[in-house]
Amino acid sequence: MSTTILENARLVTLAQGNGARTPRRGDEMEHLGVIERGWVSIESGRITGMDEGTPPGGEAGSDEVRIDVEGRVVMPGLVDCHTHACWAGCRFDEFDEKLRGASYLEILAAGGGIMSTVRSVRSASVEELTSNLLHRIEQMTRLGSTTIEVKSGYGLSTEAELKMLEAIRSAKQLIEPIVIPTFLGAHAIDPDNPDFIEQTINETLPAVAQAFPGIACDAYCEDGAWSLDQCRRLFEEAQALGCPIRVHADQFNSLGATRLAIESGAVSVDHLEATTPDDLRALAHSDTMGVLLPASGYHLGEGYASGRAFVDLGGAVAIASNFNPGSAPTPSMPFAIHLAVNRCRLTPSEAITAATWNAACVLGLQDEIGSIEIGKRADLVVLDSTDERALAWEFAMPGPRLIMIAGQIHDLTPLGG
Repeated sequence: MSTTILENARLVTLAQGNGARTPRRGDEMEHLGVIERGWVSIESGRITGMDEGTPPGGEAGSDEVRIDVEGRVVMPGLVDCHTHACWAGCRFDEFDEKLRGASYLEILAAGGGIMSTVRSVRSASVEELTSNLLHRIEQMTRLGSTTIEVKSGYGLSTEAELKMLEAIRSAKQLIEPIVIPTFLGAHAIDPDNPDFIEQTINETLPAVAQAFPGIACDAYCEDGAWSLDQCRRLFEEAQALGCPIRVHADQFNSLGATRLAIESGAVSVDHLEATTPDDLRALAHSDTMGVLLPASGYHLGEGYASGRAFVDLGGAVAIASNFNPGSAPTPSMPFAIHLAVNRCRLTPSEAITAATWNAACVLGLQDEIGSIEIGKRADLVVLDSTDERALAWEFAMPGPRLIMIAGQIHDLTPLGG
């Protein structure tokens, strides 16, 4: 069996000596487990060795592939734990409306926004949705994301939600990156279905839980979308069916969903732009994680989550792209990292932890990905830099120099050229 060795590397391992497998908080987020000059070996898709200095072996005739990364950063692949990358159609006309002054909630109330994409998704085939998603996953992967969560939520009917989830499953089976589906049937309110809430809770949710056992159930709690009481009913039913819960909360208005998430033992609260100081403190002191989505604040001009305050309060924070056709049309986790530092005021080290280890914790995958450790899946990126802080400082840059997914080189710009 051949072995691949990345040598002469600045290894940003994200490994911690105490072996803890929980989300990192406070000062823990600053510790990246850096090996200044080291190597990592990969065999059969797994990390088999790592250390400082020069790797052993290298005898003539040995079945090894050695890549000198010339001092560049080698780090875990980025984990995008919140995306809406499965959709059909486009919303360029709404972008024109936004430029003329219409707000996101005004566009939604007029039947645009999410509902515009819903109409396109309902008319699309599974094959079309799968093809679209594969293209977007390739975009994300080229920018360093090797694990990607993908939500449904543009179907808003039992048939269409199952169609989206089937497309996500089909894509997952065809590609190298890890793809994690999430059920977001509570993404908006279908104005043409007076029984929509009851149908989603009593019909769509059970059908999804049967077809995709253990899938996470998400909801968008916001004015014009799902109310706090409606989310509470949905979450109670979801947990009874064995589904973990997540929630979009406090994007524009604080409606109490953060407190509900804490009380319900939700995996995460995502957005947090409008979270009150008291709710932010309560979230930081809970086991529920906070996921920052700063690309939405950038695109909509609606402000950013108080990331610095949340970390200082001891919160477990992750970062995601929120890639979607309306509020965050970007596949770039590096750009999300840049915004998390430059707008949410995380340090570069905190942002890297939030985009790797902590994001893996959101998806329950920290034993498999999120750090460079022996035995883990070999999802690695080689930055085109000798300093990991470049991820936060630079923006609108090309992707990593090398991307490895399950031990296979996905895309390589020749090193040494």
